[in-house]
Amino acid sequence: MTNFKTLDDIRVSGKKVLVRCDLNVPMKGGHISDSTRINRSLATLEELSQKGAHVIVMSHFGRPKGSRVSDMSLRPIALALAEALKKEVAFAEDCIGLAASEVIDTMNDGDVVVLENLRFHSEEEANSAEFAGKLALLGDLFINDAFSCAHRAHASTDAIARILPSAAGRLMQAELDALTNALENPTHPVAALVGGAKISTKMDVLGNLVAKTDMVIIGGAMANTFLFAQGIDVGNSLCEEEMADQARDIMARAAEAGCELVLPLDAAVAENFSEGANHKEVTLDAIPPNWMILDVGPASVSDLIERLAHCKTLVWNGPLGAFEVSPFDYGTNAVAREAARLTQAGKLLSVAGGGDTVSALANAGVTEAFSYVSTAGGAFLEWLEGKELPGVAVLKRG
Repeated sequence: MTNFKTLDDIRVSGKKVLVRCDLNVPMKGGHISDSTRINRSLATLEELSQKGAHVIVMSHFGRPKGSRVSDMSLRPIALALAEALKKEVAFAEDCIGLAASEVIDTMNDGDVVVLENLRFHSEEEANSAEFAGKLALLGDLFINDAFSCAHRAHASTDAIARILPSAAGRLMQAELDALTNALENPTHPVAALVGGAKISTKMDVLGNLVAKTDMVIIGGAMANTFLFAQGIDVGNSLCEEEMADQARDIMARAAEAGCELVLPLDAAVAENFSEGANHKEVTLDAIPPNWMILDVGPASVSDLIERLAHCKTLVWNGPLGAFEVSPFDYGTNAVAREAARLTQAGKLLSVAGGGDTVSALANAGVTEAFSYVSTAGGAFLEWLEGKELPGVAVLKRG
């Protein structure tokens, strides 16, 4: 973290500290269905409060498109945050202007206030310098603790950091440390497991990973396209036949870079994608014409477990199969549990994130056993693509 200021580098006692969190949590029936993002924000908020800062929390929620939408208010989130922090949390009816400043002016050292949804103002997503200036008037310092929003150049992640003295919060710091250790400065051999439905959405990811890792494991329906590109009949499986040339290009680039591209050796196939569907495990040359591949088979799982034993670093993005429906979570679960075992034994650094990855690892029961599991979706993917994230770049020391 030598390129970034953190909470260790700034004095916050008595200061008004604007903290950009990602409190865009899933809601069902007016209730929070997953509080992970709230819980992960606590380390920074608690530390700032304990150090005597006036903690001013900013976040977006949903997509109100610049309008005030009642069911996208952050008021329920403020109540949940108060419960998590075990202390009173004030709420401001707006994120700028008198409605915000009047609440902030009543704060004492250690108090916490949540500002209303940033996206009630269209200037937020437009990265308006004027809007950022209005936010900056409310505080003395800016802390970005929302890595999951760092791929967006918005007023609360980019423009404001050009106005106020800025630093990374503990969650941002943890994300950046984990990602740096996984790809930028890793211990080799490094493996990357990339799953998902379509290679068309992950061409940049694959291109970057074959240049930086020793092994790229392809899973999910993406693998079907690679198998098809090698002349294997994948039956009725999800497959981007029009991407065959691009798949062969990735294979060629991997070979040139000395990166081993690992594809399934066998498959779990079914007549249709449904719970209880007629299914079986077959070799790749025995896939029935009207059946579909929904998971890797036991030979593939054994192969991957053997390969992981020789790795020091693993980057995981996406499932190996259709993990949402049993028994097609077998491959993902088995390999994830082995990666978790190696991690807990101190033999593997495992960093995961993006898309369905968090759900897949939770299904396998290993979320807490990996070295780091990022809740960032788009930001994690853009990092895998090798892109510089605006919300991170602006925090770099001058």
